[in-house]
Amino acid sequence: MIRVNVLIEGSTDEPVAKRLLKHCGLEVGTVYGRKGKPDLLRRIPNYNQAAQFAPWFIVVDLDTDSQCPSQALSKWLPDPAIGMRLRIAVRAIESWLLADKENMAQFLGVSSSRLQHNFDLDLDPKETLINIARHSRNRSLREDIVPRPMSGAKVGPLYVPQLTRFVNELWRPDTASIESESLRRCLQALSTLTDWES
Repeated sequence: MIRVNVLIEGSTDEPVAKRLLKHCGLEVGTVYGRKGKPDLLRRIPNYNQAAQFAPWFIVVDLDTDSQCPSQALSKWLPDPAIGMRLRIAVRAIESWLLADKENMAQFLGVSSSRLQHNFDLDLDPKETLINIARHSRNRSLREDIVPRPMSGAKVGPLYVPQLTRFVNELWRPDTASIESESLRRCLQALSTLTDWES
């Protein structure tokens, strides 16, 4: 099995990156990063050099840095090495999770009608997910994901563990990729690593 090292922005990205690699029949190597987007972008040239000799998977949020992923790719990694797979979540990794609408609605304990739009077009998928969770019938999940009033926090106290549970137990990348072009492109890119020869 091909072993792929990973570079990520933060804690929410790690279970998603691991799940995608396993979904594509790849083995998860060492996970680097977790220090935010500016740090990740600074390190891309170094890891791109390493990707001449071994496969790498970098996942980063588009946020509002560019109009589209192709613009960001050409800016952040104009000359990718043969083993480098830099993929961009539009506009944040939560959009990939929300794209599995049926299972996300079940997980959040809300009506599926709350997850009807195209999340690749959402300017702030994380905030959208939190706002949907505000309507959850499950009080404990609601309290875990939604930030407490006056706390100043952007997410609830158990946001990452709850999303990790969703990714590991319920998320269907193939189903989500039907709704999310950026996820579909990610899966296509990772699938090309299965023929890697060092």
